Amino acid sequence: MINLELSHLGRYRVLEELGRGAMGVVHRAEDPSLGRVVAIKAVQLSSDDANSAEYQARFYQEAKAAGGLNHPGIITIYDTGREGHWAYIAMEMLEGIELRSLMAQARMPLLQILDLAAQVANALQFAHDRGVVHRDIKPGNIMVLRGDQAKIMDFGIARTRVSTVQTQVGMVLGSPKYMSPEQVAGRRVDHRSDIFSLGVVLFEMLAGMAPFSGKDMGELMYVIVNSQQPRPSQFNPAVPEMLDLIVAKALQKDAAARYQSASEFAADLITCRDAMPEVPADSAAFGDSTMPLGVEATSPQEAPVAGDPKTQALAEGEANAPATADYDATTLPIASETTFGATPAPLLFSRHINSSK
Repeated sequence: MINLELSHLGRYRVLEELGRGAMGVVHRAEDPSLGRVVAIKAVQLSSDDANSAEYQARFYQEAKAAGGLNHPGIITIYDTGREGHWAYIAMEMLEGIELRSLMAQARMPLLQILDLAAQVANALQFAHDRGVVHRDIKPGNIMVLRGDQAKIMDFGIARTRVSTVQTQVGMVLGSPKYMSPEQVAGRRVDHRSDIFSLGVVLFEMLAGMAPFSGKDMGELMYVIVNSQQPRPSQFNPAVPEMLDLIVAKALQKDAAARYQSASEFAADLITCRDAMPEVPADSAAFGDSTMPLGVEATSPQEAPVAGDPKTQALAEGEANAPATADYDATTLPIASETTFGATPAPLLFSRHINSSK
């Protein structure tokens, strides 16, 4: 356990510890020169000169990656420095809740899910346009502020177009449950890896569980690379067909079959959101959770099914439904009417997914 007993880091006065992670300790601090409160991430450098230099370079790469991104959906970096054996980054102090905690509280309304996912996708597009790939998109790295504004945090393993620290081929970086197949395989990744990771986050928000699971790391990595995920609507009957298709498109194993840009992903999410009726967040139209929150099944297919008529009909229909492995967003025909409304309507969806059928 790191023991940080410092009153100051550079010009910043340390106020309290906020949390610890693999890449350091985060503190609330005050910048006396500007009279503002900031968050400071600090890491203790090794006494080994070679290891210390490499670790410090990787740490400062985070500041460089995020520091050049001025976007409302990305955390703002103010400053970097070193205090003795401590390297630190001063950044915007965010007052909100991690998406991870928000998801654990209750089933999120579909409109909120779509809006947050679209915000993150647009912020990723801004980063990608500037040559920055995050490589660790997950609920713990997304903060939701007042007014449901999403902010991407923690660019600790981001790759920039010109990187001080080069990642070796075969090295796996990221949070396993949210990694793309190419990350798991240790291949070089590009911006489409972030799109896959956001697709995993979107699935988890909709279904209440991640699309891939395993008894150990090896099995999880095998499943990510080889197994087809189920549809979110199998676990949340409120999910319309077009949203099933969006998720499936984002989670294609082959990066060339995925959305080719985060902006395309965001556009489909917004189209889906705008086509949905305005329903109060506590309305039954969003559907009851089909699995108790906080209860993890060993695989998505083993999640319990609730006994309401809508879910029961869905469960009974599964026997006649195509096998999950045959579900492909690039080939599945799209219905000619919306699935969440009683009135038939033209499907105003997706010039990006093959909707010619």
